[in-house]
Amino acid sequence: MSVRDILHNNHDECDRCSIDIGNKLIYRKQLLIIISSGILLALGLYTEFILKNYFLAEILFLIVVGISGYSIILKAFKLLIRKKISINLLITIATIGAFLIDHGEEGAAVMFLFYIAEFLEEYAAERARRSIASLLKLAPEVAKVKKGDKIVTLHVHEVNVGDIIVVKPGDKIPLDGIVVKGYSTVNQAPITGESIPVVKTVGDFVYAGTINEEGYLEIKVTRKSNETLLSKIVRLVEEAQRKKSRTEIFINRFAKYYTPLIIILALLVMFIPTLIFKLPFEEWFYRGLVLLVVACPCALAISTPVSMVSAITSAARNGVLIKGGNYVEEIGKASTFVFDKTGTLTKGTLKVHNVITFNNFNADELVRIAASLEMKSNHPIAKAIVEYAKEKNLKLYNVYEFKSYTGKGITGYIDGELYLIGNKTLFEEMNIEIPTNIVDEVKKRGETVVFVGNRNTLLGAILLADTIREHAFELIQELKKNKIKTVMLTGDNKTVAEVVAKKLGIDEYYYELLPEDKVRIVENLTKRYGNVVMVGDGINDAPALAKANVGIAMGHTGTDIAIESADIVLMHDELLKINYLIKLSKKTMQIIKQNITASITIKGSLGLLALFGKTSLWLAVAIGDMGLSLAVILNALRLGRIRSY
Repeated sequence: MSVRDILHNNHDECDRCSIDIGNKLIYRKQLLIIISSGILLALGLYTEFILKNYFLAEILFLIVVGISGYSIILKAFKLLIRKKISINLLITIATIGAFLIDHGEEGAAVMFLFYIAEFLEEYAAERARRSIASLLKLAPEVAKVKKGDKIVTLHVHEVNVGDIIVVKPGDKIPLDGIVVKGYSTVNQAPITGESIPVVKTVGDFVYAGTINEEGYLEIKVTRKSNETLLSKIVRLVEEAQRKKSRTEIFINRFAKYYTPLIIILALLVMFIPTLIFKLPFEEWFYRGLVLLVVACPCALAISTPVSMVSAITSAARNGVLIKGGNYVEEIGKASTFVFDKTGTLTKGTLKVHNVITFNNFNADELVRIAASLEMKSNHPIAKAIVEYAKEKNLKLYNVYEFKSYTGKGITGYIDGELYLIGNKTLFEEMNIEIPTNIVDEVKKRGETVVFVGNRNTLLGAILLADTIREHAFELIQELKKNKIKTVMLTGDNKTVAEVVAKKLGIDEYYYELLPEDKVRIVENLTKRYGNVVMVGDGINDAPALAKANVGIAMGHTGTDIAIESADIVLMHDELLKINYLIKLSKKTMQIIKQNITASITIKGSLGLLALFGKTSLWLAVAIGDMGLSLAVILNALRLGRIRSY
């Protein structure tokens, strides 16, 4: 049963329990096989070399093969019937051959040690499955729902959009929603990777699986249990683990042709020295068997997938979703990073950062008048001014006869006096002079200006600008240190683009762009510089995100289409996670290279020793197969230690 089924079906919790119980039973059975086979192998060796009872020893060795090798031999012949030569067949041939030349102890050791190697590989894969299961367990199975004056406990599948759920201090939040009552701090680390709890109050969004730390919260549900951010994370991680990188695909293809070639080479080693040079058959037959075992590409085959899975799950724990191993590989090769401006490098929300007054008019009074009028408007500029007044704790006036003039501004009466707020055009129509030096200066800085006045006089101006996102400058500088080119794309005018590009130290910028323009520029940059990574958040970024070698979307503020189009999602819009991604990518590829190099070097060395008769069957498996597989897995698991910052 897939994780997607677990998320969608109402009886899934029982199914998940049965899966967990089934996995535990299989795990216990495998351990029992390893323990019993190990004891019998030890008894066989004692019987052969101490008691000198060779017949009883051979029986014990055969039992070891029967217990630990049953599934391996069965799989080998099933695949052979389907005309597929597998690693299991190599081990089966080597074991049978060892018994035929009276090396039963080595045949048993080969099968036993290979079973342990297979167990280790399955354990590594199970760790990946458990990483998804641990994500599923983040969200509680039940929610406390307000029904009139009562609190009813319901399964999360039964809770509908619009229901009000109650979350007490210390409880996990069961579903995505908006806080409608209460104040608290919420630990979002399980979802976003943030190390510091975030303050949540009325109007703030909260995620399923996060932990309410201090206060009482009432939350209006906005998404069903199978539509929450957590469920999306699980689906994306599951899909990511199925997507293979180029290196992984190559290794898999290599192993497919490599195995039959090894059988041919082993047969040549067994028979050519005997038939042509009249050398002892038993000796060269044994050497051929050792070569057969040494050359098993187990460690080589798992070296890449186990590293990729480790990287993807590590990233998910750090608040970054990577949709496939190929993107882990690609981002480390990036020569150019392309950023959307609004919502990516900047927060996409206007903020008041300066207030200018004339004729000694009080600045707070100017803001108070402006905010009182802007309370009647839904324009982004209005929201910014009202928010600024709230920050300064200014009490607002009652406004009468409010009027809005599209593209110009607003007017209204306060205590019998008419006030105007708007752009230069509105004031010119009222025959109120606007100082041109202010307009010119604001344009140069790429800011937005709102003038405030009464019927006869200009009282002042409020300056607003889009806020640069936290750590944006730090990120750009870090990319430049790594000799990665930075480019900014925006639909804004040249002045605004130039100001932001200069503040951040961006290498190239393009302005007044439509979505198709962004795609064209990404294509051109790819031709000029090679691997291009696009970072964006909006619907207009989606085509460019899809066109780039790797697309990265802002998961918190980003639109659904941008997140779907992207290959990587930053769950909490933290730009410094991009540095973490590059670091993770390079470390992953470094570990893959280490694993592949170690596999080829060790197996190659043991292969040469086998040709000269300097190694044995059991040593070939213990070091060249089981030992190497364990080393590869442990090396890959080191990726889990990498932290974002």
